[in-house]
Amino acid sequence: MATKLLPVKPTIKFDDLEKLDIRVGRIEKVEDIEKSDKLVRLTVNFGEFKRNILVGMKKEREDPKEIEGKQALFVVNLEPKEMMGEMSEGMLFDIGYSNEITPVLAITEKEVPNGVSAG
Repeated sequence: MATKLLPVKPTIKFDDLEKLDIRVGRIEKVEDIEKSDKLVRLTVNFGEFKRNILVGMKKEREDPKEIEGKQALFVVNLEPKEMMGEMSEGMLFDIGYSNEITPVLAITEKEVPNGVSAG
């Protein structure tokens, strides 16, 4: 099956990109959200703070806990959102979901301090 490639989105101003706060965080814990058939709770360490971030990966991975201990990219300045009675305090920056392939983590080339900014 061919990968579904998407058209390039409309051009934005550089200032719009500067509004996103994308940081490296270490996924310390992955916990099941029993009420949901797709959500798990990630506890993510960003150095000076930690966040709970809900991610819909139950159906995407046989064992979501396999990402524990990994560093990945997250958007940390999104407005908190309630899902299944729990608050999500950011967004995992993953690759492939929109292209209808099994998503993979956007990870760093090598270890960097938790909390460092992308961009």
